[in-house]
Amino acid sequence: MNEALGGNPGASERKGDLCSLRALLAERKGFLSKQALWYNAKFRVDQGSRTVTFTEMLEERKSGFGAGDLEDDISPGFSFKKTVTKSGSQGLEGIIEEQSNLFSKKYSYSFDLKRVREAVKKAAEGNGYSFNYNIWGKV
Repeated sequence: MNEALGGNPGASERKGDLCSLRALLAERKGFLSKQALWYNAKFRVDQGSRTVTFTEMLEERKSGFGAGDLEDDISPGFSFKKTVTKSGSQGLEGIIEEQSNLFSKKYSYSFDLKRVREAVKKAAEGNGYSFNYNIWGKV
């Protein structure tokens, strides 16, 4: 199943029945500060129930002097801020796309978020497994 992550940018890793992909989508650097947008996907293969459970999220990390934006109501100074947005399930799959649209106003990237999910789903179903898209990020 880990082959489903092949060809996607980022680093893929497998630990037992858990496979993951972490890709840096975009980065912004300023005077003594750094902001980065990451895509994280994980899926677990359950041999017993023949199910693949998948989750994904966008993660924004900020660090350095004035890590918070002015609209974040964070006072200037050296700080670290982490923002995580998790994906939806079934009818809520659009949540990650909505977050991508919000982040695209701040970052420039061309990564197709659906590509990883669809590759894992295709590989799962092609091998006789059911595909479960999990909103809560627990696989």
